[in-house]
Amino acid sequence: MKYILLAIAAIVLWGCAPGETTPAQPTEEKIPVKVVVLAMFELGEATGDRPGEFQYWAERLPLDSVISFPQGYRDLRYNADKQVLGMVTGIGTARAAASVMALGLDERFDFSNTYWLVAGIAGVDPQDASVGSAAWAEWVIDGDLSHEIDAREIPDDWQTGYVPLRSATPYEQPLPEDNEGAAFQLNPSLVEWAYQLTKDTPLDDNENITNFRALYKGHPNAQRPPFVLKGDQLAAMTYWHGKLMNQWANDWTDYWTQGEGNFVTSAMEDTGTLTSLSFLSKANKVDLDRVMVLRTASNYTMQYEGISAAESLSGEKLKGKGYTAFLPSLEAAYKVGSQVVNEISDNWDKYQNEIPQP
Repeated sequence: MKYILLAIAAIVLWGCAPGETTPAQPTEEKIPVKVVVLAMFELGEATGDRPGEFQYWAERLPLDSVISFPQGYRDLRYNADKQVLGMVTGIGTARAAASVMALGLDERFDFSNTYWLVAGIAGVDPQDASVGSAAWAEWVIDGDLSHEIDAREIPDDWQTGYVPLRSATPYEQPLPEDNEGAAFQLNPSLVEWAYQLTKDTPLDDNENITNFRALYKGHPNAQRPPFVLKGDQLAAMTYWHGKLMNQWANDWTDYWTQGEGNFVTSAMEDTGTLTSLSFLSKANKVDLDRVMVLRTASNYTMQYEGISAAESLSGEKLKGKGYTAFLPSLEAAYKVGSQVVNEISDNWDKYQNEIPQP
């Protein structure tokens, strides 16, 4: 009798008699995503207050639907018509890596053909560009994976106290075969396509940033009105600043790219983001060739002539006024980045299976 009852229960639960094939259970349809926009911080709410990196995307694209995301830093936002998903990762390499990995493993979404756009603000090398400018990166370099000696103990024949991981001296050759996440090269063709699409975008300028960039005498690119360029990104959790650190950033980028890259922007998160996307790519969850990094300049990475690095850092960051080009850099990230997002979303039949070429 017990076995008869168990068989009846099986029929009720599974819809078939003993010996028959169990019917496939209905699966929830995945949310399609053409583009993921990754911002790193938001100052308050996603809409309606002082903006951070995410607010213009939420308000203007718009990303008008909220999707619960308790395993990440904040809830996600989505535009169902455009099939664009927006995320705030949280500040720093660790939060970015954790948030992106959590998203990539979220079974509610289909990321098989998704494009990924990092869009955030950064410091900029005055040798290359002016505040308010926007730079598309081909190389993303990690500034944390290293050994370090205090500056007061650096040997006289060393240029820096930073030494590549597992090396004995600065810029030791040859480079290791496995860089362990010290350098990532994005798809050069996609980067060039994004640059060509957006290079003539008019960017915000105002009296404050005009006066600020005029202080950088001897740096012609720093004195130009804001513009779009290609330039590589160095990600480091330490907020560094000053002429000597700026030289280190250029040398470090040159070392890890073997002369192919050029340091232009400094931020924190992007090697964490790319580490997670690289692992997800190995699991066939994402296509690493569809990743783009756009950083826009809110401040310079070094002082102008006549003041110290400490005075420069204090004047820009610590007196409560914020970055001179903070709002123009947020505008630039949306103005430039949204062109790429809309082009891909509006022409999905063209870009779903074929990555754009310049």
